[in-house]
Amino acid sequence: MRDLKIPEQRHPEKAHRPDNAQPKKPSWIRVKAPVGKGYQDTARIMRDNKLVTVCEEAGCPNVGECWSQGHATMMIMGDICTRGCSFCNIATGKPQALDLFEPGRVADAVAKLGLNHVVITSVDRDDLEDGGAEHFAMTIRAIRKRAPGTTIEILTPDFLKCAASVLETVVAAKPDVFNHNLETVPGLYPSVRPGARYFHSLRLLQRIKELDPTIFTKSGIMVGLGEDRQGVLQVMDDMRAADVDFLTIGQYLQPTPKHHAVDRFVHPDEFAAYEKAAYGKGFLMVSATPLTRSSYHAGDDFARLRDARLARLGRG
Repeated sequence: MRDLKIPEQRHPEKAHRPDNAQPKKPSWIRVKAPVGKGYQDTARIMRDNKLVTVCEEAGCPNVGECWSQGHATMMIMGDICTRGCSFCNIATGKPQALDLFEPGRVADAVAKLGLNHVVITSVDRDDLEDGGAEHFAMTIRAIRKRAPGTTIEILTPDFLKCAASVLETVVAAKPDVFNHNLETVPGLYPSVRPGARYFHSLRLLQRIKELDPTIFTKSGIMVGLGEDRQGVLQVMDDMRAADVDFLTIGQYLQPTPKHHAVDRFVHPDEFAAYEKAAYGKGFLMVSATPLTRSSYHAGDDFARLRDARLARLGRG
């Protein structure tokens, strides 16, 4: 089950921070509690295969809906991250050694769930020379073998401390979608994502397209952290300059009082305006709603993304 420790125990690196008030959520981002047989079946498959899901670790508000439909985003390489981003609910510390049998268990779970599309993510592993690139590649290959009809989306860390060549390892395994989130506007990186570098992450996305133009690229940001509209529009322009295909924008929700404060709850009308602007800038696919998350409805969105590319090629 998901770690239910109090914030100071789950996030000792954040214990020294002052508490930030957690404002009441507006009606448009309230969700139903997870219940039902589908939810329980998905949970059982995850437990039986000793798998970690970002749905639980990150406290995703959509876990009830997704698990009830047999969808789950699997998190490989453990549940301890080497980074300490102020928005993230995943524990920070020293990770354990990689489990070389994990890729096979992930593939088995994908087959048992009968997934048409799967999202595989991970913690940051700055302790590994390749940042976990080969482990991602092994997982992709295992899924291809065990569930050949499943399309694969990966949501990777930034591989900041690795040689540039590690990206070739992941790309050679041929994921259908390569996702890496920019998370926020560059001006907020020191307080929100201090271990990362905005332009490195942007360059990573651009490099994927250079290595294999057939792979869809995807990135996302949160709003409600203190950014302004112009900053969001500039991030869109930067992503398009890097040839990113798919943009996600969702509301930041504060996991605990020790995490980054919610600056405001962005109204659905503003999300609709961001979506319109993003399509105008040339993205093939955009998901911009308060409850949007990187892997929320990812399978349906992938199908639409593929159709959008075919339509654009047809017009050419």
